[in-house]
Amino acid sequence: MKVTLQNLTKIYPSRSKKESKGVVAVNDFNIEIADGQLVGLLGPSGCGKSTMLNLLSGLQKPTGGKILFDGDDVTNLPPENRGVGLVFQSYALYPHLTVKQNITFPLENRRGKDKLSKDEMNSMALEAAKLVQIESLMDRKPGELSGGQQQRVAIARAIVKKPRILLLDEPLSNLDARLRLQTREEIRRIQRSTGITTVFVTHDQEEAMSISDLIIVMKDGVLQQVGKPQEVYDNPGNLFVAKFLGTPPVNTFDGYVKDGGLYIGEERVLDAAGVEDCDVNVAIRPEGFEINPQSAFTCTVDRVEVMGRDISIVSTHEFSHNPLVRSIIGSENVNDVTEGNVKFDVKKNKTCIFRKDTDERIFF
Repeated sequence: MKVTLQNLTKIYPSRSKKESKGVVAVNDFNIEIADGQLVGLLGPSGCGKSTMLNLLSGLQKPTGGKILFDGDDVTNLPPENRGVGLVFQSYALYPHLTVKQNITFPLENRRGKDKLSKDEMNSMALEAAKLVQIESLMDRKPGELSGGQQQRVAIARAIVKKPRILLLDEPLSNLDARLRLQTREEIRRIQRSTGITTVFVTHDQEEAMSISDLIIVMKDGVLQQVGKPQEVYDNPGNLFVAKFLGTPPVNTFDGYVKDGGLYIGEERVLDAAGVEDCDVNVAIRPEGFEINPQSAFTCTVDRVEVMGRDISIVSTHEFSHNPLVRSIIGSENVNDVTEGNVKFDVKKNKTCIFRKDTDERIFF
């Protein structure tokens, strides 16, 4: 199912008598999600991600704009009539019911021509349980399950009614690191198996980038950038997106463009022909450095961290925005690193520059 948001806005009323404008959680949002896509809705805490999910599900009504499902306006349609499956961050399982009863619960509420027999409900529940690989746990109660198993029950309950759209609200935040990795791979497998259009909300950019067809980056309720994960990573539209995506995070420096060259301090690090002279913020990905004793860009080595096939040179620089600069190089170059200064070539395809006054990207 294709999902279209047109000028979607949500403003919460202010609780302060001195402030009458209210809090803008979602601000004039326009986006189109293609049928069958898994979309990662990404941003820091408080950016409006969960509010967006509540608007899609119908749990909250927008202040303005429209929500269209396959061209049908569902903006004012109640949640039960939207065909939405919602998985909450807390799983929200019924503790007194078995796994099978939790999964069949949404089916028991059907009435009229949609009402199902007990055998039909049990068959659909078993089908959903097999999809998430918990068919052997059907007689257990949630308290007897691990966090990962409870997550799978919540997903099975959401997909058993064959929703038009599946909404996942930070579904992995309660799991440990290893289980998060395993479960996000399962979510991707399940989404591909069902073909259900899915919106996956998270503040963890690694999760979003690893399984999403498309990522949507938000900040303060405003759409920052939309695109395929690698495209957004390689070509951030503004400084916020560049900083938000990437582990380790991007290195940022005070810089300027002068006479067709990009400078950090007094060092010319790249050619910037065609760019007018101006002050800029320079963002260099950790993998954007190559050791070259003849190069101009100089950092002071703090320490070297060995990470198997790669090593991370942790250094400092006078014009860095962060206390430490991280540079990832191949482990075969470990002997080239000594105490004191280290000189780098900077890769142009891993470097972005942004205007100081607006943080907007300058292409060069």
